[in-house]
Amino acid sequence: MKIIIQKFGGTSVSTFENREKVVKKIIDKFNEAYNLVVVVSAMGRKGDPYATDSLISLVDKQNVSKRDLDLLMSCGEVISAIVLSDHIKRRGYETIVLTGQQAGIVTDSNFGEANVISVNPEKILRHLSQNKIVIVAGFQGADENGDITTLGRGGSDTTAVILGEALKSEVVEIYTDVDGIMTADPRIVPEAKLIEKICYSEVYQLAENGAKVIHPKAVEIAERANLKVVVKNTLNECTGTLITYSETYNYSIDKNKNKDNIITAITHKGERVQIIIYSDGNEEKIQKLMNEIAKNNISLDLINLLLDRKIFTIDKKDLGKLKRILDRSNIRYNLIDNCCKLSIIGNKMSGVPGVMAKIVNALSNEGINILQTSDSHTTIWCLIKEKDAHKAIKVLHKEFNLGK
Repeated sequence: MKIIIQKFGGTSVSTFENREKVVKKIIDKFNEAYNLVVVVSAMGRKGDPYATDSLISLVDKQNVSKRDLDLLMSCGEVISAIVLSDHIKRRGYETIVLTGQQAGIVTDSNFGEANVISVNPEKILRHLSQNKIVIVAGFQGADENGDITTLGRGGSDTTAVILGEALKSEVVEIYTDVDGIMTADPRIVPEAKLIEKICYSEVYQLAENGAKVIHPKAVEIAERANLKVVVKNTLNECTGTLITYSETYNYSIDKNKNKDNIITAITHKGERVQIIIYSDGNEEKIQKLMNEIAKNNISLDLINLLLDRKIFTIDKKDLGKLKRILDRSNIRYNLIDNCCKLSIIGNKMSGVPGVMAKIVNALSNEGINILQTSDSHTTIWCLIKEKDAHKAIKVLHKEFNLGK
């Protein structure tokens, strides 16, 4: 059985005109003799009547349990699925709409951020064998007690990929409102180019560090299942970006490789705060502090542990909570607000000398101060002031010739 998963995001199904374009893509693929499973997000974005945030705004979250909130939030995708089904049926095609639970998605009971435990695709396969187009409400499943759960922001991507794994689909097509994955945000760098092929590790880093094309959890599942994923634009016929494994690259073998080609993309994440904790030599005190930070679910990033100080960054939303912890601990600290984390990503940079120096020189020549750096096999991170973010991205995009 040739199965393809198609996932359509909120903007793709937000208007009648967009839904008509979605229907054309579904029917065109169905007429190519594929068995289709279509996953949909809630219609539109915040402010639109049936968007997830609009549904949440109907209640006072303090008075609603997490279980009931998940039940409310799951409604947007169900509405979207039924509306899209109606569009397709008008063309004479048979469809069946399934909730995440009906599609066989079983999760834990971590309401709001549930993790998928298992998928039983039996019902989907039965409907596919009857030549139906199966439309699944994304972003949701149910725990072992039968309570509806949601999978967190971007959960419809997770639904699509987890079903792709369970059904052994040939490909998962993620449709959105951009042409695919770009070398940089085209709103910042107009000359940014479409990346035709990219590997899982690079996409994961992009998704984790600010790019919003696909959810990081979905990338992890796709890599685990060795699934081909294509990110496409709902509104045109662009071929999009293929996410798959890449060939291993060894710089030591090919030392003549053009260093302009080792960077794949640049992204950024704002609203960061750098924290510097000064150590008085009492490591036990520092350890207690770190444990208290962890207990309060404050995520630390860009961590540098030095003898006389500990440096890390946090999301700005956690600043008030962290300051209260630090003040109670009677520890001397300093903070730098309004920061941005630049991520320069490329799986070919590992072992290549001079990349960090090239980045530092390019930014320094433009008067952009680097507060902190870190790196991994595929990514170099630079912490800078948020006011310099757009300028820095443009400078590095040009420095590494990503627009060519």
